[in-house]
Order: sequence, then C-alpha cells, then structure tokens
Amino acid sequence: MYQPSDSRYTSIPYNRCGQSGLLLPAIALGLWQNFGNKNELSQMQQLIFHAFDIGITHFDLANNYGPPPGEAERNFGRILKNDLAAYRDELIISTKAGYNMWPGPYGEWGSKKHLVSSLNQSLQRLGLDYVDIFYSHRPDPHTPLEETMQALDYIVRSGKALYAGLSNYDAAQTAHAVAILKQLGTPCLIHQPKYSLLVRQPEVQHHTLHKSLLDVLQENGVGCIAFSPLAQGILTSKYLKEVPAGSRAGRLLGNGAIESKDINAETLLQVNRLNDVAQQRQQSLAQMAIAWLLKDKKVSSVLIGASSVTQLDENVQALRNTQFSNEELQAIETILNPVP
Repeated sequence: MYQPSDSRYTSIPYNRCGQSGLLLPAIALGLWQNFGNKNELSQMQQLIFHAFDIGITHFDLANNYGPPPGEAERNFGRILKNDLAAYRDELIISTKAGYNMWPGPYGEWGSKKHLVSSLNQSLQRLGLDYVDIFYSHRPDPHTPLEETMQALDYIVRSGKALYAGLSNYDAAQTAHAVAILKQLGTPCLIHQPKYSLLVRQPEVQHHTLHKSLLDVLQENGVGCIAFSPLAQGILTSKYLKEVPAGSRAGRLLGNGAIESKDINAETLLQVNRLNDVAQQRQQSLAQMAIAWLLKDKKVSSVLIGASSVTQLDENVQALRNTQFSNEELQAIETILNPVP
C-alpha cells in the first residue's frame, strides 16, 4: 500500500493564489497527454505518487483529456480510489469543460447545460463528490457570458466545486467574467492561460482595455497558472537540432496542439540561443523556461506535463533558481525580439 513521504512538504514552495486563502504548489502536474488508454496504469501511479512525495498537491485535468476523452479522469480516479483516498484533503484536483466532449448541441462550449452536465460526468469518472477548482475551459462566442458565469456560480454553490476558474479567456473577456462572478458572490479564483517564453500573449495589452491579461488578474486578485510552459516540448533540449519524428512535438504537429509554423529554422535558432543562456545559469533550457515564468509574482504556479519521474524531477529542479539578473533578462529579450 502506498505511503506518501513524511518530508513531502519540505521541498516545493507554495504560493498564494491571487488574493484567496488557497496556496498552490509552485509547480502543478497536468494530466493532458500522458494519462490516456495508451499509457500503463502502473506508470501513471508511479508519476502521481512521486509528484505527491515531493510536494506537488495540485493535479490538473479536463473532461476531454485522454485520449480518448474522459480517460485521464477515469485513470486518475482509479489511482485516487485505490491509493490516495486517505489523502484527499491534501490534494487540489481541478477539471474543466468547454471543448467538444459528446455528440449533439450540449456537448461543448459554455452553456449552463454543458458545464453542469460535464462536471457531473467528470465527478463520476473521478469518483468524487466535488473538485477543488472547476474551469470554464474556453469562452463561448454564442452564449451570453452571464450564463456561463452563472453556471460557475451555481456549481460552486451546489458544493460540486470549491472554486471557479477560467482558461483561454483574453484580457477583456476575463475582466468582464471576473466582474460578473464578483457580483454573483463567487469570486474567480484563478486563470489558466497558455504562457511561455515563446507565447507572450498574457503580457500584451488588449486593444480596448489597454491592459494585459496579467494586469487584469493582478488588479482583481485572481491567481494565474501558466500551461504549456515548455511550448509542447519545444523549450527543451530535445529540439536543439531538429524535431525528431517520434517526439511529442513530432506527434502533435498537425493535431492542433502544435502548428508547423511554430517549429521552423528561426525558432530552433532562438531555442539554441536560449539554451546558451540557460547553461550559463547552470540550468537546462526547460528549467530556465519554468523559472522565467515563476520570476513574476503575478504567476502563482506553473503547470507541467511529464511522462516519467526523471522528467518530473528535472523540471522541478527549476525551483532552485527563479531569480534573473537584468543582464539575463535583456539577453533573453534580445534573442526573442531581435532589433531589425
């Protein structure tokens, strides 16, 4: 029977999520790609156990994670029931709804019907009465934002989630959604944007708000957890020369997770130059990419994926040095945004 390490709370820092009472580990484990039916349950168990042993308490899911959709929740639910049930109150378990999940008009987007039905299905797969964080996974251009936020408010008040979150909402959408939730009395806890050295959209001022997403979150006391911090593996040592055909990035090319335009000669040159900066910091490129996100106190946590304990440990080592000198920051900006 699994027994977690007695020293599990000694190695990873915990950051306050916005202005809430919730502390999140600086690094959380996402179950997007490696918890489907092509993976061995024993391997998944090993990864979850090791993550918890080193202090990762936050496990992030969505209804459609797999493959097939739902399988990641189902597999995590098995591990939870068989090995971690006694430690449920030490865990932060999050899930989401909004992407296509089942046939017909109610299987995706942001209606109250979809969000509530999807969470009920997720809870069944997970074997839980509630999740800690439930996200609207993407904004719905056809459903009034008020309805989507009312659904999140209802879900929290019903006890099926402790906190409400948003993902993939831009700065203006986030500002509006946060205001609605505040009025309803269920504050937005957290936002999960795609954010990395190569994807800087959360820093960009919105054309109508004249504020960035990060500004909106900070002003409203909303936490930020960055996903895809390694740009689907591009910001790792694997791709310093080329994209191997069997690699994760190679597999993801063309399926929407990575576009071919994201991996080209210019990107690979930037990655190599970033790797030089990382080596000078005595970090791997992946470690520097994670540390670079955590240098900003607006970022509460970074969400990583891992296919092995070794990979997880390497990424967690980023926490040894999240400080950057002005010279290092300038070098990084020069690499990513060279002056013509």
